[in-house]
Amino acid sequence: EMETEIFGRQFLLERPLLAALTKEKAPVLLIDEVDRADEEFEAFLLEILSEFQVTIPELGTIKASNKPLVILTSNRTRDLSDALRRRCLYLWVDYPELQKELQIVRKKVEGVSEQLARQVCEFVQATRTEGLGRNPGVSETLDWTTAMVALHMDYLDPEVVTQTVGTLIKDVDDLNNFKKTTIERIIQSIG
Repeated sequence: EMETEIFGRQFLLERPLLAALTKEKAPVLLIDEVDRADEEFEAFLLEILSEFQVTIPELGTIKASNKPLVILTSNRTRDLSDALRRRCLYLWVDYPELQKELQIVRKKVEGVSEQLARQVCEFVQATRTEGLGRNPGVSETLDWTTAMVALHMDYLDPEVVTQTVGTLIKDVDDLNNFKKTTIERIIQSIG
């Protein structure tokens, strides 16, 4: 009887995955950057995604009262198992087009001039065509723009770009191959 009390449901800490299974209304469950989780967590997800249940030793199996809508995101840090991918619909979200990225920068970076916002976005768009191992994402665009604003820049200066390009390019091989001549060529091409 004591064991039943110790391992009772009242002592269980409901984390987001378990909470999603026990909601009365079907919730939306976001599991962000699942590729950064270890294989053990991925195996745990298989039970949840295939049967919408979780088995807890000493407590039993908890089944979903209403199946949640589960959204997994991945940055391709590592390959996900075939078993996990079979349980998912795949949607590729590409980098935003210039106008959309410009709109994001204007909205998110306070104090950015129109000229700097446009030049940064055009520079980033051009950088993504340079064959880098890891292209800069929108997060890097925002970080770099914020750095430029903090440096009181109103336009892209080749020297400042050279000094701050590490905010944009986060891979050492890409950074080493991204020469000053590449920076100058891109700046000239965007005007």
